Amino acid sequence: MRKTRFEENLELRAALFQALGHPARLLILNLARLRPRHGEELALVLGLTPATISHHLARLAAAGLLRARKEQYYQVHSLAEGPWGRTLEELVRLPQAGLSAAVPEDAFRSRVLRAFFRQGRLTQIPAQRKKRQVILERIAEQFEPGRDYTQQEVNRILLEVHEDVATLRRELIAVRLMERSGGVYRRLATQG
Repeated sequence: MRKTRFEENLELRAALFQALGHPARLLILNLARLRPRHGEELALVLGLTPATISHHLARLAAAGLLRARKEQYYQVHSLAEGPWGRTLEELVRLPQAGLSAAVPEDAFRSRVLRAFFRQGRLTQIPAQRKKRQVILERIAEQFEPGRDYTQQEVNRILLEVHEDVATLRRELIAVRLMERSGGVYRRLATQG
């Protein structure tokens, strides 16, 4: 499958940070910043083998940080134009359109709802607070905001979702999705 332009751009940015993620590569870049260097010189200065230096140079070149030119018998490495004038924020900022296409709007919420609801009924009340909040928000959608409900009306609506209506009523009030005043229940307007 062919990659999208967004995915290619993301991989290039990741390669840049991977290339910067090794201390020897940072030293190589610092030395190349001062003046162009060849591999043997870098190996001597850093106390690494030529093969190791060659590996690091290849990673830095692949990330667009170094460029090489032939000078007699040597490849001389210097800083590439690349990302040097860009800020860290510019390097990590992603276009929102690409980001939203890459990540579903609310994957966690969807996963929780699929896991705990079967044919519109709640299979069990989640023990984990974050999952329970998602479930309760879905159940609260059954109630019209601002409208008064008797306890019998609330029980009838909740019974369609799950048999433990008392727990659901208490939980909806505890997380401030509903309020109770006397025997009257009301769904609170959601913040957000």
